[in-house]
Amino acid sequence: MEQNYADATDIRLLELLQTDASLSNQALAERVHISPPTCLRRVKRLRDAGLIEREIAVLSPDKLAGVLGYGLSAVVEISLDQQGAEWLEAFEARVVADDAVQQCYRVSPGPDFILLVHVADMPGYQALAQRLFTSNANVRNVKAFFSIKRAKFQPKVMLA
Repeated sequence: MEQNYADATDIRLLELLQTDASLSNQALAERVHISPPTCLRRVKRLRDAGLIEREIAVLSPDKLAGVLGYGLSAVVEISLDQQGAEWLEAFEARVVADDAVQQCYRVSPGPDFILLVHVADMPGYQALAQRLFTSNANVRNVKAFFSIKRAKFQPKVMLA
């Protein structure tokens, strides 16, 4: 769906859904002032167009810590030795396939990739580093920053 096909009602639906995807169709329709069947059709159209990529539950690491422990989160900068398209794509495919990698960004200038990773502990990070960075001869430099506190986590896309 191109942007010029999304009207103010679609934008409002997207805003509401990215704040709380568990809202019922009835509740969405009421908040946007449209009928429930119209709301259902619009949301389906937004999904089919790929504007709604997926719906997930965002878990609270602080509340899970009592059960699982806090774990270790890190922001990792990766610079590759060779930056040809095939090298970049191969590295990217390798890291996005790893469950410990929560987010992966190809960036410029500076390092080639920024990764957000989450593992159980430092031995878990060492295993991740061995798996993804050390065993890859094309990785030139790795710089990890370990999180001591998550001050904000907001997976919203600004729509206005």
